[in-house]
Amino acid sequence: MQHSSKLQNVRYELRGPILHAAKKMEAEGQRILRMNLGDPAPFGLEAPESIVVDMIHHLREAQGYSDSKGIFSARTAISQYYQTKGLMQIGVEDIFIGNGVSELISMTLQAFLENGDEILIPAPDYPLWTASVTLSGGEAVHYLCDEDNNWWPDMADLEAKITERTRGIVIINPNNPTGAVYPQHIMEQFVELARKYDLVLFSDEIYEKITYEDAVHIHTASVADDVPVLTFSGLSKAYRMPGYRAGWVAITGPRAATAAYRESLELLASLRLCSNVPAQHAIQTSLGGYQSINDLVRTGGRLREQRDRACELLNAIPGVSCVPAAGAMYLFPKLDPEIYPFGSDEQFVLDLLEEQKILVSHGTAFHWPTPDHFRFVILPSVNEIEEAVRRISSFLALYRKKAAAAAQTATAQLSLSAIAQSQAQAEAATTKRPA
Repeated sequence: MQHSSKLQNVRYELRGPILHAAKKMEAEGQRILRMNLGDPAPFGLEAPESIVVDMIHHLREAQGYSDSKGIFSARTAISQYYQTKGLMQIGVEDIFIGNGVSELISMTLQAFLENGDEILIPAPDYPLWTASVTLSGGEAVHYLCDEDNNWWPDMADLEAKITERTRGIVIINPNNPTGAVYPQHIMEQFVELARKYDLVLFSDEIYEKITYEDAVHIHTASVADDVPVLTFSGLSKAYRMPGYRAGWVAITGPRAATAAYRESLELLASLRLCSNVPAQHAIQTSLGGYQSINDLVRTGGRLREQRDRACELLNAIPGVSCVPAAGAMYLFPKLDPEIYPFGSDEQFVLDLLEEQKILVSHGTAFHWPTPDHFRFVILPSVNEIEEAVRRISSFLALYRKKAAAAAQTATAQLSLSAIAQSQAQAEAATTKRPA
């Protein structure tokens, strides 16, 4: 059997060849320090007990199909949550519940795109967005985010890439993999471009509750009353339950402009019958109960301490710089290309895995254009982070040593060549001298 041609340009390297290499090493008995995937569970960051108990309590009534858009109590809780954030326009019927945000990304794009339509996606991005656009027949066009400006989007680059085929803009806020959180003026610029060019905004806000210090998350829909916005969120990250697969999308904007699209999305939701019903019963308790994520991100909280320590240690490595994450669970450090001229960041990650038994993600997997970054997850404990950075530092120190030795050898060879050339010239001059 041959694969479909639809997969020709689809990539999801976070679970690609490097992960397969790590699994093979583990199967051989080697212990790999995993700093690659944003799953809280392996690092002891478990779902709140009250949420688990409530879901178990409802298991017997969760045996059948639910409404294709989701159970009423869960959608009501989501609607009320957004209304407490000032989004009074989000009602129960504006919400679709899915098997995590990942499923809803695919569904919403399939209901929206014609073949050849373009969607603007940040670089670096969460690669599922790019893959889903491609699978839906569209073309992903990446706008750059500026590392020197808190990893905020380069709005001039974004606008320059809008064409007559552009249909929408993806906003990932807080961002994966950079951890950037966008301020008010950035959000307003997104909305102004959508308004100017008649575009839809796809706002991925799965990390909305994970912010540090004075960073404030702003819902895209809160500054876009007259623009169609799809707001994605769920329980996977803030509530540490990615395996339960509970996410949602809320549709806002002018009703007349979104009516046909809503019907298409209802059709696709019906075709998959419904999302995971037991996990839907966890949504009301999650949104209405004690928000334990606040304890993790505050000063002294576990995630905050892990972020701070990781930034400190990574920035201490010669030739490595790291912008502190304002949100989410990741850092996106840069390797100075003058010091570490890696031709392939994928090979760098593979060599690091084989030599130091540590797994990180290479930057080009997130559609960053140059091989000079990698993603580092801050979910492990401080002790594990310290060990991980020690291994990275050792690997890079050895690389610098080899590079210096190679440069010294090249210099010596150049000197010998120059001496030989000088001697040859002298001999030639002697030969030609008249008697």
